[in-house]
Amino acid sequence: MQVILLQRVARLGQMGEVVNVKDGYGRNYLLPQGKALRANAANIATFETRKVHLEAENLESRKEAETVAARLDGQVFVAIRSASDSGALYGSVTTRDAAQAATEAGFKVNRNQVVLDRPIKELGLHTVSVVLHPEVSVKITLNVARSAEEAELQASGKSVKELAAEAEAAADFEIAELFDEMGAAQEGEDL
Repeated sequence: MQVILLQRVARLGQMGEVVNVKDGYGRNYLLPQGKALRANAANIATFETRKVHLEAENLESRKEAETVAARLDGQVFVAIRSASDSGALYGSVTTRDAAQAATEAGFKVNRNQVVLDRPIKELGLHTVSVVLHPEVSVKITLNVARSAEEAELQASGKSVKELAAEAEAAADFEIAELFDEMGAAQEGEDL
């Protein structure tokens, strides 16, 4: 199926290009979303008359997206989730969770704008892409923790695994001290 793109579509083309796409992709995504028109003589003529208006509209929305991007780029948002002692989440953090965290911080982000490279299934700091406009994308950091205190520790540079290792080492040290004290007390009794 040949379509005329009404806006830039990632890995497909720029506005105004006539491209070949699979029938299902065009029929089920591009056409209903208003991202393209079927490439026939009538639609090509319609596009040419609307081209200036579409380009102006695109430029305006791009400027708005760049304004928001300047404020949003590099922000850190916290998502509190339950997890095991090893740091594995009971479930995963989704695009909806990332969008909700950004919205609660005062940014208007839709879950469809959030792009996860892979599912977030462990505690820690994760970089997430937010596509504000087909031509404007920013990176945010999602701090996934079990509590607000743990989120602050992670933000300072310590990972959950390091914290668990420190706690385990402290517990081992206390146990060793206790056995040393018990051994010293027993030697005193033997005398």
